[in-house]
Amino acid sequence: MENSFVELNGRDRAKALFDHGTARELVGPLDNLYSPHLMPQGIVPESDDGIILMKGQIKGLDSVVISMEGAFQGGGIGEVGGAKIVAALEQTLKDNQNGHKEYPIIVFDTGGVRLQEANYGLLSISEIQNMIIALKKYVPVIGVVPGRVGAFGGMSITSAMMSYLIATDEARVALNGPEVIEQEAGVREFDSSDKNLIWNTLGTKQRAATGLVDEIVDDDVDLIKDAIVAAIQEKKDSHRTENVDFYLSLLKDIDFNQPMDTEEYRKLFPTVKAGNHHIAEAQKSTTAKDKSRGRLWFEKLTGIENAESEVSTVLHATVDGKEFIAIVPDTQNKRFPRVRAGEVGLMEGFTVAKIVNQVIEEDQDKEQKRPIVCIVDVPSQAYGYKEELIGINVALASSAAAYAKARQAGHPVIDFIPGDAVSGGFLAHGLQSNRMIALGDDSITIQAMSKASAARITLRTIEELEEATKHVPAMAYDVFNYTKLGALYKRIDSIKSWDASDKNVARIQKEIDAAIDSTKGQPTDLSYRYTNEIAVNEGRVATLKMRKAVEDQWNN
Repeated sequence: MENSFVELNGRDRAKALFDHGTARELVGPLDNLYSPHLMPQGIVPESDDGIILMKGQIKGLDSVVISMEGAFQGGGIGEVGGAKIVAALEQTLKDNQNGHKEYPIIVFDTGGVRLQEANYGLLSISEIQNMIIALKKYVPVIGVVPGRVGAFGGMSITSAMMSYLIATDEARVALNGPEVIEQEAGVREFDSSDKNLIWNTLGTKQRAATGLVDEIVDDDVDLIKDAIVAAIQEKKDSHRTENVDFYLSLLKDIDFNQPMDTEEYRKLFPTVKAGNHHIAEAQKSTTAKDKSRGRLWFEKLTGIENAESEVSTVLHATVDGKEFIAIVPDTQNKRFPRVRAGEVGLMEGFTVAKIVNQVIEEDQDKEQKRPIVCIVDVPSQAYGYKEELIGINVALASSAAAYAKARQAGHPVIDFIPGDAVSGGFLAHGLQSNRMIALGDDSITIQAMSKASAARITLRTIEELEEATKHVPAMAYDVFNYTKLGALYKRIDSIKSWDASDKNVARIQKEIDAAIDSTKGQPTDLSYRYTNEIAVNEGRVATLKMRKAVEDQWNN
């Protein structure tokens, strides 16, 4: 097709957006900063790690374009490429803070986390999201989803945070790909061989009609440029992650035990009126609840026995000046069967967002901001057809964005991880924290995807996947290898996940208080993860090299 944007590769897409002769690539192929984690797995790396970064002008506007190459590892985000994106957005933020208007555009062509670098991908995506939330205070952050791969996984959560999201008819946007839903929930939940079902549900016509995409543009370079410029000049912002009350009202109108197709949802969506929602604190009860490590520690740290809430899977309470939040199982959950084991779904994402936004609002005029303690025990995000139809990526984006805003406003956000921290569930509830404290327990899983799904997506057997983890700590599933990445503030080996004795609870309370104190006078960003001793010497060496390269070339 003449003047097609979709048919271009990632580099040519970036070049095509700029005015003639103004584009300058930073940290390109000749700089040879590639991922060090692929060769040990027998995978040939790319010298730009599949992320193209350019500066120039678009219709005379100083702009930064970040473009993903979907042909390399499905556009997956790993350590080096992720660091390039984060560093570019950080430099763009600095320019805008210094009075130089500069507009960031992200071209999505990605399956999300690069599973061959799993936990590096999750960390990078959370760091990208943090920068987007910071930048939106100054300029619109524009997203473009051309097609081919689309925007999936954790990067679909990122796409939901954009000020304005433009797509062509050939694009798809979803948190969970159909193959992953089929693997995790069965073919009856989502048949990955049904192409019509996939496009009708995840394609941009449906997404635009239901608020997940803001504008559909024909596949033409000039039309896409015009749409980007209009979005910048008109300061377009859908405030997608702020529409929490709307979605909480919408969820009340849907029976998740009854079938719903795309047409029914398209008819329902515009009729919903946003009500005012307030999420009350958890209360003590006399009825025993489903056990989980997250619930156990929430109850012990807050002193609320058999804690219950109007949203059965989300507990929160302010105790001793700290706001505690946990996501917990409810095996009898009749309305949302896909979250019975403690997964993070639609209701969980929007409810946590509402709670955190309440805290921000209540403390906005206070000099001392309330610390927020995330008790993390999330086995994954929810895998379900209705979850994708409605937009679980928006639910998780709303939660992550709220945590990021709270931290940037001065609320210390502290993770305590006594249980699993997996995939989109971790992005939504945990990865926007200043500090992470984890128990050193073999039963804890920290990862981007279950082994079965990761093996299927990467075309490996589970045995081959486990062998690869011996060479790349970021692919491992245990907290001990996770420590090597430098992400943790502290790992406590003397306390096990289910051992919430009075002595151990007192110890954890002290550790949380120490983590809060460590944030005083420190940046409210996520830089601790790549500036601590483990990160500098081992875990984030490649990140720091890329950050320096971007900084050195930014104004040269």
